[in-house]
Amino acid sequence: MIDSSAFQGKKAAYYTLGCKLNFSETSTFGKMLHDMGVVTASKGEKADLCLINTCSVTDVADRKCRQAINRMVRANEGAFVVVTGCYAQLQPERISSIEGVDLVLGSNEKANLLQFLSEKWSGEPSGLHLHEHYSVKTKDIRSFAPSCSRGNRTRYFLKVQDGCDYFCTYCTIPYARGFSRNPTIDSLVAQASEAAAEGGKEIVLTGVNIGDFGKTTGESFIDLVRRLDEVEDIKRYRISSLEPDLISDELIDFCAASRAFMPHFHIPLQSGSDEVLRLMHRHYDRSLFADKIRRIKCVMPDAFIGVDVMVGCRGETPGCFEETFEFLSSLDVTQLHVFPYSERPGTAALKIPYVVSDADKKERSHRLLQLSDEKTMAFYSRHIGKTAEVLLEKAPRGKAMHGFTENYIRVELPAALAKPEYDNEIMNVRLGEFNADKSALVIGLSDDSNRFSL
Repeated sequence: MIDSSAFQGKKAAYYTLGCKLNFSETSTFGKMLHDMGVVTASKGEKADLCLINTCSVTDVADRKCRQAINRMVRANEGAFVVVTGCYAQLQPERISSIEGVDLVLGSNEKANLLQFLSEKWSGEPSGLHLHEHYSVKTKDIRSFAPSCSRGNRTRYFLKVQDGCDYFCTYCTIPYARGFSRNPTIDSLVAQASEAAAEGGKEIVLTGVNIGDFGKTTGESFIDLVRRLDEVEDIKRYRISSLEPDLISDELIDFCAASRAFMPHFHIPLQSGSDEVLRLMHRHYDRSLFADKIRRIKCVMPDAFIGVDVMVGCRGETPGCFEETFEFLSSLDVTQLHVFPYSERPGTAALKIPYVVSDADKKERSHRLLQLSDEKTMAFYSRHIGKTAEVLLEKAPRGKAMHGFTENYIRVELPAALAKPEYDNEIMNVRLGEFNADKSALVIGLSDDSNRFSL
């Protein structure tokens, strides 16, 4: 039994590292606590509860997690400090040894956060017991914590799937998140409808391997997409990331003709070398990947396509990297998310003998980031002078507003023209030139108050 009175008037501080899924889950934790009477601590205000949601995709992410935990502990003396997320699942003993950490919740246990807090704050036994760390083995991670929230953002993030069955040789995510699992389509449609009732206009579908949706319920991802498209008050959906081997022609064609699914894809490649893809135990080759890009561009010529690519993994010889660079150069994609390989304890990649130096990783990353900038600039430039619909997002007072077109071009509305009532509004705009730092296209206001132009 949860004693709601024990939560009243408590203040909480949150810190999230990592992916959109983590941000979605933290936002949901915040909403649950708010409903129990917990308020978010203002900047500089000491909190009664600190919740840190961690990432462990690289050793840099691990280090950032430890630094964030220590900062939160120092800034909130006497607070009850809870650490959850992927790093908490993989390294619970190490985190619990950090001075000031009271509770570490793994992937299966984070769903019981409210019960743990009720026991802590009410002093009433709840059937659960506080431990320094509380996590189960990967095979026993079975819970699914629903999440559809926006936190302080304009867009909602709907968690449709968790876990992964792929076990790529470089990756620890299956160990941190467990095997693939999902809720029912009906439950997700209900969450989307609730977001619409709250005024939400755009939802991003998140998960670990969302194309694998259906392992738990026997449904399919295309079935989910079709049903969500029927929630009419949601004007836009974005699919956060899809494995290339799970993108069917049926899905591509549906998105091209759908009412609300945007021409925007994020597809992990990881390497453009078939030899390296085999070493990674990926489920496709470069030919399949190229076919998917061509298919998308055939039916959605203006689609934004982002691509994940890893540099410097074990086995990536100079020749393999050049294959990747040339392959990516040849693809009609918009942006590259480039990250250097990081050795993860316990992964099969450690058995691959060829090791890339840090200097070579840095040089390869630099080349790919330059290529990404060229592709993104060219994509944006092709749209200058065109009209588009933009969902504007709230901005800090006195700052420019930003938003995204249907195909994910970032736009900027100067602070002098920005108004609070524009937040979460979809408006027709004329896309102008680049802003000062080349991160967006600038728009201005015309005589029609609901239409912008230069």
